[in-house]
Order: sequence, then structure tokens, then C-alpha cells
Amino acid sequence: MRRSTKLAIAVVVALTFVAAAVLFYLGLRHDEVHASQPTSDAVAQIERGRYLAVLGDCQACHTLRGGQAYAGGRGTPTPFGTFYSPNLTPDAETGLGNWSADDFWLALHEGRSKNGKLLYPVFPYTNYTKITRADSDALFAYLRSLPAVRAPAREHELRFPYRYRALLIAWRGLFFRPGVFEADDRQSELWNRGAYLVQGLGHCSACHEARNALGAVRSSDNPSGGLVLSWYAPSLHSVEEGSVADWSEQDVIALLGAGKSRDASVSGPMAEVVFESLQHASEADLRAMATYLRALPKQPVPPQKAYVRVPQASLKPMMERGADLYRRHCADCHGDAGEGHAPVAPALAGNRALSMSSAVNSIRIIRFGGYEPGTEGNPRPFGMPPFGTRLGDDEIADVLTFIRASWGNHGRPVSETEVREHRNLDRQ
Repeated sequence: MRRSTKLAIAVVVALTFVAAAVLFYLGLRHDEVHASQPTSDAVAQIERGRYLAVLGDCQACHTLRGGQAYAGGRGTPTPFGTFYSPNLTPDAETGLGNWSADDFWLALHEGRSKNGKLLYPVFPYTNYTKITRADSDALFAYLRSLPAVRAPAREHELRFPYRYRALLIAWRGLFFRPGVFEADDRQSELWNRGAYLVQGLGHCSACHEARNALGAVRSSDNPSGGLVLSWYAPSLHSVEEGSVADWSEQDVIALLGAGKSRDASVSGPMAEVVFESLQHASEADLRAMATYLRALPKQPVPPQKAYVRVPQASLKPMMERGADLYRRHCADCHGDAGEGHAPVAPALAGNRALSMSSAVNSIRIIRFGGYEPGTEGNPRPFGMPPFGTRLGDDEIADVLTFIRASWGNHGRPVSETEVREHRNLDRQ
């Protein structure tokens, strides 16, 4: 072997070793310790923690359907397998009974359990790292005030090789940097409060940003929406999707707090967020979130994944069949021209939810129905009945293709294959 070749190999080996060492260091390093501050009013701290737990929607993930509040056990399906939430009640053996406030802080801030075990980022510590130590202590005080429930943790059901936690060292080295939220002096106090809630405690990006193949945020410079629990969470930067930059402050507050504004409503996982969390937020915090969300820069959505294209020759018969299906099943509520009948049925004409590249939410709403959350601001929500047992995959594709291309909508056609793939996804 030539000397120059040996030297090149040695350099590559050395650089690989250095890169691995740096990655190992970044994946296991500890951040600056934020000391706990004693409180003179334990009752007020617990009440503050209760409110923060509501804002963070902690109960949603840490409560099994029909189970004890915060006792864990609820499964979250992901591309890597199903993760099960742990018990947050103060049970000494299966919950937080033997945890300290420092242990809890490390879990939120660094993604480390009491025993030092690295936590999977399905627990959104990548957002919670921004939470202040005072808020962490208040959350912990509230959780310690709950009735203790014995509920052993259920093992995650993960695909190979994700069950090996040692791989999290590399993941953290590549994608995670701990750090408490720092206020931007160029922005108002209201904007900074909104940024703290949206980026940190509210962990909005956990759903509203696309992930790469390893589950990390794909691009902060040009964020797109994310697929969560078989629903599409639209980009909050795109006026074609979820941006509220052009909305009034009051409309944003209404959507967050009541689940319904003049021109939009929430459904799917976001309806659960509004019902269990945001409707209980203070007016000041809703205003702060609205201020921050309205100020997000407008950016186009990056190209989405390639969808099964509908042949041009198939479009005309699909539109004709879709128009007939719409007339028979949809027009009574949504109007002959998609104008809607408020407050029973929203307008479909010019509805940006029907022009998004992703048709996932539209497919789900037709199959399973669409229901707004019942809130103080929307106490008698109307809903759409499910049509999944009445319409086949081909019929759903036809009617969606018609609706997405009518009355000013500019959505792409939806193929039968795409609808079928979505049905198969729900069976996994």
C-alpha cells in the first residue's frame, strides 16, 4: 500500500474517532445547574403548578383512557413503535414518590430520568428544556400533591434498533441542546410570554414541525407541518396552511380558547388540546400566544412527499362522480356551492384546509367525522357524521378531488391509492 494511501486512511480514522468523541460528549454532557428557589407560599406554588400542568396538557399523555389521572400508561404510536407514558403521581414505587425537585428538573431540562437513564424525545424535553426552574418546581409541587396511584410503567414496544437507548447518545449529540428560554429584548413582554408558552411549555412544535427519519425537527429555517397520530398538523408559518399572521388577535384567541373562530375550527388532536388545555388558559396567556403566533414569519412550505398521481384522463370522470357524491351526501349541510350553513356546517369554498398539499385531515374527517371541542366559548359544537362505512376508498377519493378543485379551492387530486394507504396506516 502506498504511503499516501496509508496516511489518508489514518487521517480518516482519526477524524472519525474525533467526531465520535465529540458526539459522545455532546450526547452526555450536563447543562448549567439552575438551583431551586425556596418558596414562602406552598399552596400558591401548588396552584401555580396545577395551572402549568394544564397549559402543558400533561394529563392528556399521562392518563390512560378511563384510568386514574396522571397515572400513565397511555400509548403514543410513532414510526419507531409505541411509547407508553409513565406514572406522574407520588407513588413511592411506581411514580414520583422518591423523586426530588432536582430529579424532576433534570427530566424536563435534560431528558434524564432519576437514575440517569436517557429519555426518549417522544417526551418533549426538547421543548421543556426552555421551562424555568421556578415553573419546574411548581409543576413538581403540584404532581406531588396528587393522590398516589400504584401503576407500574409499561415497557415501550419499539422496532429494532430503537429499543437500544444507547443510540440516544448519538441522537442527543446531533439534535439536542439544553437551554432555558431567554427573552428577546427586541420584543415586547407579551411576545416573550407567548414565545415561552409556544416554544416551551405548550410544546407546539412537537406536532407542527416535520421530523426527519430520526425523529428530529427537519428544518427550523423553512418549517413544514408534521404528521402526528395519523393527522397532519399544518405549518404555522404558511398562509396556505396554519399561519395566523393575517388574522385578527381576537380570532386567534377564539380559536385557541374556544376551538372555533369566525372562519375556522379545530378537530382531531388539536380539539383535544383545546378541550383539555387551552380553554382553561388565562385571557392574558391566550393573548400572549396569539401575539407570538401572529408574528411568526411567513414562509412557504417545503415540497411534500410524492403522492400517487391521478392520471389526467381520470380527472374528468372523478370530478363527475365526485360532484354526484357531493350532491347526495354533502350539499344539504355545506351548500350547493360549498357556501356552508353557519353555525352547523363550515364553508368549503375557499377553505384553505382543502387546498393544502396534505389531504390526510380531509380523508380522516370524511371517514371518522369531524367534531369541535365543547368549550365555554362553543358550548354546543356541531359535528360532521362519519362516512367511512358508507363510502368506499374510491368514492372518498372522488368526492375529495371534486371539493378540493371547486369554488376557488386549488388542492391537488386525491387518488384511491392514497385513501387506501391512509386506511392501512390506521391498522398498523
